[in-house]
Parts: sequence; C-alpha cells; structure tokens
Amino acid sequence: MIPVHQLEQITARFEYLEAAMSAGDPSADIAALAKEYADLRPVVAQINAYQRLVADMAEAQEMLSDPDMAALAEEELPRLKAALPEAEAALQLALLPRDKADARPAMLEIRPGTGGDEAALFAGDLMRMYQRYAEDHGWGFEIIELQETELGGVKEMVAHIRGEGVFARLKFESGVHRVQRVPSTESGGRIHTSAATVAVLPEAEEVDIAIDPAEIRIDTMRASGAGGQHVNTTDSAVRITHLPTGLVVTSSEKSQHRNRDIAMQVLRARLYDLERSRIDSARSADRAAQVGSGDRSERIRTYNFPQGRMTDHRINLTLYRLDAVMQGDLDEIVDALTADAQARQMAEMGQ
Repeated sequence: MIPVHQLEQITARFEYLEAAMSAGDPSADIAALAKEYADLRPVVAQINAYQRLVADMAEAQEMLSDPDMAALAEEELPRLKAALPEAEAALQLALLPRDKADARPAMLEIRPGTGGDEAALFAGDLMRMYQRYAEDHGWGFEIIELQETELGGVKEMVAHIRGEGVFARLKFESGVHRVQRVPSTESGGRIHTSAATVAVLPEAEEVDIAIDPAEIRIDTMRASGAGGQHVNTTDSAVRITHLPTGLVVTSSEKSQHRNRDIAMQVLRARLYDLERSRIDSARSADRAAQVGSGDRSERIRTYNFPQGRMTDHRINLTLYRLDAVMQGDLDEIVDALTADAQARQMAEMGQ
C-alpha cells in the first residue's frame, strides 16, 4: 500500500512550484523551479489517476447499499478492482528515485579489448551502431577523439552525444562487448572471439566537478596525422593529466584551444563518473550484481554473427536479429534493461 502522506507531500510540492512560477518572483530561480516542476508533473499525473480510481471504487462500494444503483455498482466494481493493481504498479514506478544524471547528454568511449585487429574493427562497428542509434533518436553525435588503425578499425573513440535523456537510454551499455565471427583477415574461415569496451559517462558541468588547476598537468604535442598532406605539423594536440587520480585525457583536433576545452570536458566527465561510482558503491555492497553497475570489466553482451544472435548476459535476453541491432535498432534491448533495473529498484524498496 502506498503511504497517503507521501502522495500528499508530492502533490503539495507540485502545487507550490506551480504557484511560485505563476507569481514570477524575481528572486526565485525560475529555471530550477521549472525543472523540478517538469520532473514532478508525470508523477502527479499518476497520483491523480490512482486517487481517482480509489475514489471511484469507494463510490461504487457505497452504491451497493442503494437499491436503485446496486446493479450498476456490481457491474462497475469488478472492472475497477481489476484496474487497481496496474494503477498501483504505475504509481510505484513513477515514485522510484530518479538518477539525477538521466536527463543529461553523455560521453561515449569505445576501445578495443582482446583480439588485435579484429577487436579494433569490432570497436568501429560499435561506434557506427551507436551513431545510427543516436541519429534515429534525433540526438547530436560529435566524435571528439578518434584514432584509427590501418585496416579501418578503432584504437580509441570518444564522442559527445547531445539530446534529452541520452544518459538514461545509454547508461546500461557500459561494459565489455564480445563478438564471435569470422574476421575479414581470416583465410581459413575460423570463428574468432574478440572484445571491445564501452563506457558511457554522464556529461559533467563545472558546477559538478571543480578541478584545481594545481592538480593538473597540461602538455602539448604534435598530433598524429593520416600521412601525406594530412600530417599535422603543429603542436596542437593536448594531453591533460589529473595528478591525484592519474587520469590522462588527450585531444588532437586542429585547434589547440579547442583541444584544451575538449580534454577538460572529458576529464570532468570521468571524474564525475568516479564520484558517482564511489557514492553508489557506498550505498550498495552488491553493486556489481546490478544492471548498469558501470563495471568496465563485466562482459555484458555477445554478438554472434554466424548465428545472427545477440545475447545480453545480465538479463538473459537473446535476439536473433543481429543485423538490425548492428544498424542501431537497440530500443528493445534498452527497454528490457531499463525495466529490469526498475524492477530491482522496486524490489529493494519493498524490502
């Protein structure tokens, strides 16, 4: 049973926000109020729907004692009672604590793991998969660091994905992605197993992470080019080392000023992710067992090309439409992972 006082508190807060924005108080942070109001609006809509259903049931129950209305009440009550569990479940889902980073843009990092050239080629396939997924959702996908192999694989890729709710949709992608297929470089037709690591980090702002200039070392160096006329002959690449953690971030665009901005942006995201992981670990001793733990060493998914099969090992989901998945059709997977995470949250709240 959902506590009535909790629902009353949420509704009262929503009404206060509505009144505060209408009053137009110049001393109020209207942007912050509007953000909280927008976050609470779907929750309050579920509360209202649930309370209407409960009120209708109480009214139908009273009608049973009225001879003129009893027949109608007997017909209506079963329908209302049948709808109650679904309404309660929807409300409990709406009341789940929200990850404050869910609405943020994200930084996507992809690197090859075991498997040599084939792992780098697979890393490139993953990059294009997420790029298509972003395009399908109308998000901006900006590659800010890309190092490629001679065969067209990816040594390292960092992209900035902009849009509403990007991190919420992609945060479960962090981990080791394994591929089983016959590499294009394999003449004997043997199936190889390779891997690539994916990290999805919420974009961090300066207010989230304060970086002390005394704690970073900035080096400039000559950016590596593709050869011939494209060789970068200026010391424009930037490498930033965060001394307390040892994190190293590089950016090798043409503009040294832009490289510094990009590297600081990536560094903030990584430091913010470290802080989130520290807090999450403190909250839950069995964090590694949860979907979306962010454990970069966890094998989360296998892409088996000979069988056209994709398996997500965390939720035992298997799809036999690998071609569509590699073209960016990921919503079924993302929805299933999100539903599993929400079910775990609800179970924990019920304990």
